[in-house]
Amino acid sequence: MENSELSIPAPAVPPQDYPSNDRPLGNPFGELPRDRPRQRRGLRERIGGALAAVVALVAKFFAAIKGVVLLLPKAKVLTTAGTALVSVLAYSLFFGWWFAVGFVVLLFVHEMGHVIQLRREGVKASAPMFVPFMGAVVMMREMPKDALGEARVGLAGPVLGTVGAAACLVVGEATNSDFFRALAYIGFFLNLFNLLPIVPLDGGRAMAAMAPWMWFVGFGVLVALELLYPNPILLIIVVLGGFELYKRWQARKSGSVAQAAYYRVAPRHRLLVGAVYIALILALVLGMEHSHILHSGTHSFHSL
Repeated sequence: MENSELSIPAPAVPPQDYPSNDRPLGNPFGELPRDRPRQRRGLRERIGGALAAVVALVAKFFAAIKGVVLLLPKAKVLTTAGTALVSVLAYSLFFGWWFAVGFVVLLFVHEMGHVIQLRREGVKASAPMFVPFMGAVVMMREMPKDALGEARVGLAGPVLGTVGAAACLVVGEATNSDFFRALAYIGFFLNLFNLLPIVPLDGGRAMAAMAPWMWFVGFGVLVALELLYPNPILLIIVVLGGFELYKRWQARKSGSVAQAAYYRVAPRHRLLVGAVYIALILALVLGMEHSHILHSGTHSFHSL
């Protein structure tokens, strides 16, 4: 079907009415360009559309930035959850899914002991971050105000970690579950290992308020363990411990007023820290003895 408006041609203007030099370039029929106003309107519309698109793009950009800013407070939660998931995946390759989940939960309980005490000390710290086969870590933004505060932070982790392992043992005894007994055993062991008197382990932080010279004893024990039972993870701890020991001892040898003030602890506070330290060791050793079920080298956590 034809369109009547398109089938009727527009009346042509005789060429002789216009000088040849006034004919538009590229118009052999001598017609005047009657669509110039429409072209200008089209150009303005295109420019306006482009500007509107730019404004919309900028608005979306700032909306995205606002979304990121609003998510920043949740970054710590995402970091903890993400690293915990990676650790569960790694441990599950050796111990099975359920034991890996329980193990990571016990690590989290231990680290939350540090986080709670750091907040009580007024020290800013990172969220717990899990490192497969290395445990977990909480990074302090600054040191506590003195060695006594550092000792409290160091012991808070094993204290809460011991409670978590004891809870697993209670459940294991109540339900006669070897799974929870094994979980309790590994929890007791890890907290006991952390009480070795060498920085950056928790026991080394406790020694800062009691007897810093014990750092050398703890370092000797670590070296002996590495020589007797070579292990890459233990070797990393030995290297970190040696570096931290050297740095701290050099600072103490400086004899500065700030160093003297940091390590100045009242005798009764030293006794209190020592009592908690020894009580933790006894409780953890007894817990390991009571929860020990791995009597055979063929025992596997997968079967629990």
